[in-house]
Amino acid sequence: MSHPLYVAFVWHQHQPLYKSPNSGTSQPISQHYHLPWARLHGTKDYLDLVLILENYPQLHQTFNLVPSLILQLEDYVAGTAFDPYLELTLTSTEQLTPQQRQFIIQHFFDANHHTLIDPHPRYSQLYEQHQEKGEDWCLANWQAQDYDDLLAWHNLAWIDPLFWDDPQIEAWLKQGRNFTLSDRQRIYSKQREIISRIIPQHRKMQERGQIEVTTTPYTHPILPLLADTNSGRVAVPQMTLPLHQFQWAEDIPRHLRKAWDLYVDRFGQIPRGLWPSEQSVSPEVLPYIAQQGFKWICSDEAVLGWSLRHFFHRDGAGNVQEPEILYKPYRLETPHGDLAIVFRDHRLSDLIGFTYGAMAPKQAAADLVGHLEAIAKMHKHRQPEQPWLVTIALDGENCWEFYPQDGKPFLEALYQILSNESHLKLVTVSEFLEKFPATATIKPEQLHSGSWVDGSFTTWIGDPAKNRAWDYLTEARTMLAKHPEATEETNPQAWASLYAAEGSDWFWWFGEGHSSNQDAIFDQLFREHLSGIYKALNEPLPAYLHQPVEVHIPRGDHRPQGFIHPIINGIADEQDWDRAGRLEIGGARGTMHNSSPIQRLWYGVDHLNFYLRVDFQTGVKPGQDLPPELNLLWFYPDRTMHNSPIPLEDVPATAPTNYLFHHHLEIHLPTQSIQFQEAGEHYQWHPRANRAQAALDQCLEVAVPWADLQVPPDYPLRLLLVLADEGRFRQYLPENVLIPIEVP
Repeated sequence: MSHPLYVAFVWHQHQPLYKSPNSGTSQPISQHYHLPWARLHGTKDYLDLVLILENYPQLHQTFNLVPSLILQLEDYVAGTAFDPYLELTLTSTEQLTPQQRQFIIQHFFDANHHTLIDPHPRYSQLYEQHQEKGEDWCLANWQAQDYDDLLAWHNLAWIDPLFWDDPQIEAWLKQGRNFTLSDRQRIYSKQREIISRIIPQHRKMQERGQIEVTTTPYTHPILPLLADTNSGRVAVPQMTLPLHQFQWAEDIPRHLRKAWDLYVDRFGQIPRGLWPSEQSVSPEVLPYIAQQGFKWICSDEAVLGWSLRHFFHRDGAGNVQEPEILYKPYRLETPHGDLAIVFRDHRLSDLIGFTYGAMAPKQAAADLVGHLEAIAKMHKHRQPEQPWLVTIALDGENCWEFYPQDGKPFLEALYQILSNESHLKLVTVSEFLEKFPATATIKPEQLHSGSWVDGSFTTWIGDPAKNRAWDYLTEARTMLAKHPEATEETNPQAWASLYAAEGSDWFWWFGEGHSSNQDAIFDQLFREHLSGIYKALNEPLPAYLHQPVEVHIPRGDHRPQGFIHPIINGIADEQDWDRAGRLEIGGARGTMHNSSPIQRLWYGVDHLNFYLRVDFQTGVKPGQDLPPELNLLWFYPDRTMHNSPIPLEDVPATAPTNYLFHHHLEIHLPTQSIQFQEAGEHYQWHPRANRAQAALDQCLEVAVPWADLQVPPDYPLRLLLVLADEGRFRQYLPENVLIPIEVP
């Protein structure tokens, strides 16, 4: 008997707990919630995803709703949640203080402008004024109506396009400008109306059998680190750990029970699946999960690879070469019964999360189906009698901000194709497991302790700032343990603050690795939750809780923080490059570059291209103030291939300019023309066709397709930049380091 290829989409919906533990009737309403993202994503990302799917009833999927998200959505529906953005939205512009006007100018463009601002002419006009003339000009010249319109559009733009045919929303979109406070009040009411439909719609579709709803530990903690922070050393043996070991496994069943109870109350049935926060697992947490009653969990292919001591290889198209290992559930034995575990295909998940938003919707949908069809062919040839399950699991909210119309054209194109492909069958995870229970076994002690990020916990522990936060949490948890009379029944505020402080998101943003414009607010929220424990216990606050965990200042050099999708136009759009790596050049270090005409380099990747941006010092003109030729040279460490010296005259015979390189791309800056070469035998260079893009205006932006470089996924390479004039070497960048690149 041959099987179709089973595919399980799992969408993870999560927001950290933005509510201050000090919120109460005696507090100003603006201090209840520090940030608006539960509300704004609630109007844009949670309801439309299931409504679009509802039009394709034969397609089944799984949706994970984190308890901390559900609670916040319910607060907004009830009208009890207020955040600073909402408070300003509901304030008459005539009453705005100068500080409030400045906050509006700084933060009410917090959105991807390509997809959420540019499509709306009035919003785009205000954005262009802000970008071109600056904050001070806006403060000096904007009238009350400008603020009225900006406040309205910030809220309108976050309403999903699926709802634009609503008569009220359609009228606002056509109105475009001259909004009033009354308009904004009605927009807020519409937001609450949309949010109120989220949980009922999920419940209805689950009861009908089209979707499965799963849950996550209560406030999204990293369970293995609650059990023992020393688990960080499983993947990174030399990891620097916090000064004090956090070891409170007894908190694990508390988070699981609270998530379970909330789920049963909202959905009228017991949950079967658990999405461990950040797909983090370890042998120590399995018994607690099974004892609570969960039947299956989800993690990442990196965790499977570590567990089996197997590295997954991919072909040139990015498809796994050992599919029979990845595309099946595994059985985990525990003292409280078996758990099934499925492992997601990391690359297919990332294509949706980070790459397809930059492609035409139909092309992106066809590309994903093409990958699934290639897997289906392998299935037919290798194991047609064995059912395969391809798990695609990812964040179900943040990626859509980068898609046209919030992903609606992409999803509709994808679902239309899949509806007509009988050999591809979309199922919920539980549907598959009920029909095909896991038979392959991973012994509990064999299961790796890690997450979806490189199979480790380095995103949440090991950095000095992250470790400092763990030490603060350890001290607060120890203080609570010294008050046995403070139970959840007698002192619920102390425990609520503890659960919030144990959430993963604060540790994500501390230290190196991730950064946002709101790092200081996340820092403040973490310390507020810790302070809530001490206040509820009537204990004095440690002095350190009055100070930030770390100093939040703009950093110099940093590595990429995620995939980027810049438009190559030479404009230096900051949103396009905010997750890119950055290297400071001019005046930043060393004598050679103190007078460099180049100020900094930006670099990043997605699944389609390598991207480079070169910022010049003010007033610099290529061809006049710096050499006219920019050469990009790719070095492949530890790889056997043909390589050649830099094809320029007067090249210094010292590292790294005396390295041998495999690819060479020359950009003639005055004309923006591109020549591409590949090294061959006998140290020769051979011209090759290329599809690279370059644009020079306010800066130089370059995109080089991976297809031109012909390198497989997971391939390490390094880049050197060389300035030249009529074929003669002039300068190389960056100094003392090659730009590190990892092919996705």
